[in-house]
Amino acid sequence: MQLAVTLGDPGGIGPEVAAKALAATARFDPPLCADSVWVIGPVECAGDFSGSWRFEAVGGGAAGLHPGRAAGMAIERAIELALAGEVDAIVTAPVHKPGLAAAGYHPGHTEMLIALSGAAEAGMLMCDEGDGIGTAPKRVMLATIHIPLAEVAASIDKALLVSQTRLLGAALRSDWGLAAPRIALCALNPHASDNGMFGTEERDVYEPAIAALEGDPWHVTGPVPADTVFVRAFSGEFDAVVAPYHDVGMAAFKTAAFGRGVNVTLGLPFIRTSPDHGTAFDIAGRGVADPSSMVEAVRLAMRLAEARRAACTSAARAPAAPIR
Repeated sequence: MQLAVTLGDPGGIGPEVAAKALAATARFDPPLCADSVWVIGPVECAGDFSGSWRFEAVGGGAAGLHPGRAAGMAIERAIELALAGEVDAIVTAPVHKPGLAAAGYHPGHTEMLIALSGAAEAGMLMCDEGDGIGTAPKRVMLATIHIPLAEVAASIDKALLVSQTRLLGAALRSDWGLAAPRIALCALNPHASDNGMFGTEERDVYEPAIAALEGDPWHVTGPVPADTVFVRAFSGEFDAVVAPYHDVGMAAFKTAAFGRGVNVTLGLPFIRTSPDHGTAFDIAGRGVADPSSMVEAVRLAMRLAEARRAACTSAARAPAAPIR
């Protein structure tokens, strides 16, 4: 298992939570080996990782890089390693979107990953896999990501809902091992529009999308009103929810799983995870940052990478179909 960990914005808590999370992997079963982890960031952060992990300084080891530039270069290098097959998964510490933009990059991890990996499509899935002894997993896919609320309704169409649901369903089958995932589509309008009283998207967009998904190897329910779908899903009725826009999904998810959540980018040719929090500049450098979400990001990256590797091995060993 080979893993790349990027340190995010060096002025935030990324380097701290990365160091703490990697130290915690000694308690994993099996633990991570030191030579199996590439830590990528500015040279100023090398001291926190030297002697324990493979540290690679961005920018040729030049000191004083712009924080956004350092964060962006680390992402670029991790993607390069993943595409070359040098690492099985990438775990990214938080970045500062304005800092990335100021350095000339896309203003977010997801957008950069899509552009640099050549992925045809991708999706943002938030996960809290539960404790395995009674707490149900919580998984929320965002159909749209970082767009103004005023643009959401016009952005939700049949093609988007179908493609994002299929992306989610395929990942739940291949990487999570769910044979027939149960997926709920969260409605856009209050009360799922109450038969058109509060909007027409449920009738004009959702119903045709759900019809198009019939026959797929997953069970799709919806549109389910936003005020009940997450309660039902987080109680175990559904394996995942597709939320129509960022805040309706993230508000529910972070209320239920803050500090344990992991962001997984679906549709990439490699596994990528990250913690569910930001740079937290206000506490950076004080040594008080909670690494729990970063620990879970590392743990889930390892699990998904192993599942994908096992699936590839199984497919390679499968007998060829007879020629007819």
